[in-house]
Amino acid sequence: MEKDQRKKAYSHQKIQDFKADDTFKRSLTKRHLMMIAFGGVIGTGLFVASGENLYQAGPIGTIIAYCLGAIIIYAVMLSLGELSSYLPHTSSFGEYAHRFISPSTGYVVAWLYWLTWVAALGGEFTAVGFLMQRWFPNIDVWVFALIFGIIIFALNIYTVKIFGEGEFIFSSIKVAVVIIFLIIGVVAIVHRFVTHDFSFSYTFVNFYKDGVFPHGISAVLVVILAVNFAFSGTEVIGVAVGETKNPQKAMPAAINATLWRLVVFFVGSIFVIATLLPTKEASSSQSPFVTVLSDIGIPYSADIMNFVIIMAIFSVSNSGLYASARMLYALGEKKTIPPIFAYVNKRGIPVVSVIVSMVGGVIALLSKVYEPETIFKLLINISGFTAIVTWMAISLSQLNFRRHFVRSGGDINSLPYKTPFMPYTPIIALVLCAASIVGSMYDAEQRYAIYGTVVFTLICYLGYYLQHKRKKSKGEPTS
Repeated sequence: MEKDQRKKAYSHQKIQDFKADDTFKRSLTKRHLMMIAFGGVIGTGLFVASGENLYQAGPIGTIIAYCLGAIIIYAVMLSLGELSSYLPHTSSFGEYAHRFISPSTGYVVAWLYWLTWVAALGGEFTAVGFLMQRWFPNIDVWVFALIFGIIIFALNIYTVKIFGEGEFIFSSIKVAVVIIFLIIGVVAIVHRFVTHDFSFSYTFVNFYKDGVFPHGISAVLVVILAVNFAFSGTEVIGVAVGETKNPQKAMPAAINATLWRLVVFFVGSIFVIATLLPTKEASSSQSPFVTVLSDIGIPYSADIMNFVIIMAIFSVSNSGLYASARMLYALGEKKTIPPIFAYVNKRGIPVVSVIVSMVGGVIALLSKVYEPETIFKLLINISGFTAIVTWMAISLSQLNFRRHFVRSGGDINSLPYKTPFMPYTPIIALVLCAASIVGSMYDAEQRYAIYGTVVFTLICYLGYYLQHKRKKSKGEPTS
């Protein structure tokens, strides 16, 4: 009995020690957190890729896929809310996996999440160049990519408050446009319904004229991974909470304020697009938002959406560089990579990690230039898959944390934010994430991405154990 009590006391003290481990300046606020959640997720996955998803799975299948994706991200964020409000740490889910799954898994999760964002950065840099050519066709793509990269780097290298303000501005623009789009879309749907004798069959003809699942139920399963990729980025607030004022209050408020809005924005936008845009035209549209607004008669809609998509890319890239740098910091802090990566300057910035992550994004950019159909395409598909693996790690970490917390004598009522419907919430997230991975096996490109991620994961585990063995043989402390 006494031994068990000592074990509980020691275990609970380890959690308390973890809470005090923080070397960053807390310059972000609740409004920053909310917009970081929007900024990481509202991007090309919604503004551009939703058209291809609609074409593949049909209106009903796409809405089902987005609803399932919303359930997954909702469950994951509820789990992350409990962890990050009680244990605010800039290393976030890499640290949670280290503590509550295993040190080796924490190491792998940090590398996978770093790869998620670095791979995405290369595509975002190039995308801005192509989008800017709409207005400046005589200027090479690489010029705008370079300018864009410098701005993103500047936002991340000075202070975290500059990063937060930049994200707040970029995200505010996107959120405003989505709200306006939803209002215009709903008015257009009501107008169609009223002017055609209140006919549901005419108003919602797109939902059934090509069949409920025009390309079969397997197409819905394939689209789910793309939808998950569209939702990925919300979890960045779990990283940012380590640099947020009063995280025990800010994180629960941000979770409650953003989750349902994100669901409404995504599912609502897809419903409007599916109603107003014929399915067969969806994939051929550069952006289904542009096509819908143009058909309604909104002037300069293509230019407006081009600007919004550029702002979306700014926002996603800003969050991506921030998050990837913090993952390298986490690895450096554990000394699983050179400790220089954990160096934080007097302004609270892990400068080496920011620089190296930026270099990784440039390398991904070069892969898009020289090997767009092989290496880069594989990197992007891997990026979507590794986000799901990260969500699974968050859910399992929270499940283990709650069990560990209760067994060590912790009072559940003392948690700043309690994940509801325990233990079902993280279990639902784990099951649905696993199901979406199985569904992605129906698509050859995504299948290769899964194989690539498995290989990368095994290499990471092997690297960790070889390093662990080397440290042990030299008598050095191991994480």
